[in-house]
Amino acid sequence: MKYFTILPSADLARYVRFFWVLEHNLADSEPYFHKTMADGCAEMVFHFKGRFDEILKTDQSELSFRSGIHGQSQSFRRFRIGEDFGIFGVYLYPFALPALFNIPAAELSNQMPDLTTFLGQAGTELEERVMLAADHAERIHIISEFLRARIRKHEVHEPAVFSVISSVIRSNGLAKIPDLAAQSFLSTRQFERKFLAFSGFTPKLFSRIIRFHSALNEYGNKEKSLTEIAYECGYYDQSHFIHDFKAFSGDHPKTYFSGNAEGMGYRDV
Repeated sequence: MKYFTILPSADLARYVRFFWVLEHNLADSEPYFHKTMADGCAEMVFHFKGRFDEILKTDQSELSFRSGIHGQSQSFRRFRIGEDFGIFGVYLYPFALPALFNIPAAELSNQMPDLTTFLGQAGTELEERVMLAADHAERIHIISEFLRARIRKHEVHEPAVFSVISSVIRSNGLAKIPDLAAQSFLSTRQFERKFLAFSGFTPKLFSRIIRFHSALNEYGNKEKSLTEIAYECGYYDQSHFIHDFKAFSGDHPKTYFSGNAEGMGYRDV
């Protein structure tokens, strides 16, 4: 299995956190299971090799998109594939979609539209170009030029709320929302409305999801106990930590940090 990330160029860094690649050749006939966690950020996803089935809550499955938008989410999803695969992702700040595509982030919360549904013919053309690209460098170039064109023609810039959302992410969900709201020079009602429009979630839920991700990133840290991770990530007690972790990942934190959780093999690469 191969997983790596690539930073964007400076002019795109305010919207793109990083590009990522996950590739794997199945060694035997056993299927591979992949899981996406709750996430405060959205991403563009391109399956340039192979195609997953999504396992629904009913245990039935349906064919997932070849390319699309994975909106910010408050729950996990499970996927399965029985062939070699390659995925190219563009991990975005949550306000990138409303800023560049003129759609409130809340409309994409917990949604996963394919690229053609989301962008029409432009989405179809972008998918074709990315799929036919010779390598990842070319994929980055194609997507970067596409995003630059969106910035030139469609950008909606809201410095105050963008700064607040970025601050919540940088603080790992520990920033005090009232303080950030005051710094944005917006009334409480304006702040909450703009935060929802540009992040997809209320400030409280968004902070919970970002805090959960700060715990996820402690994977592989053998020097800390689960209790230490919980407290350092801002959880008041173990039960609160376990409750959020299970809600956002589907796993007990013991299972996740043991390295035996489904679909987390890429974290060991």
